[in-house]
Amino acid sequence: MKLLLDENVPRPMAQIVRILLAAHQVVHVHDLDGWVGTKDIELYAKAKAAGFNAIITNDVKQLNRALEVAAIAESGLHRIQYRQNNKHGGLVGLGTAIATVCAALPHAIAELEAADGQRLVSLTAVDPSRHNRVQVTDPNASPPKHWPA
Repeated sequence: MKLLLDENVPRPMAQIVRILLAAHQVVHVHDLDGWVGTKDIELYAKAKAAGFNAIITNDVKQLNRALEVAAIAESGLHRIQYRQNNKHGGLVGLGTAIATVCAALPHAIAELEAADGQRLVSLTAVDPSRHNRVQVTDPNASPPKHWPA
């Protein structure tokens, strides 16, 4: 499968997706001459003409814009979206996006390879909240089994 990462996908994501999906061709818009700045309405037709099968984006509002929906439908390309939560910026935001894509994208690709037509895929975000991602134990207050006294 030939996958195009939209320019709103952080560039470090491209290398990670290439490693994750080594059997597939993964290209970031920034790697293609003259593609940066292409409006989404034109991007889908351009990607289809270039032989891509799917576009990965974090533009979750795209499906609320009629002209973009029409362009997606007309292209016949699979569309894969993930949400990059703006309240978690910097390293936490990037880490959350990478975790979301790494955890779900292989499953999505398997579904798309078996699909008999165009599909719209939404990857479920990994929750980066501290209380859901980190557990800290004070061994003096709550010692683990076999902890020396």
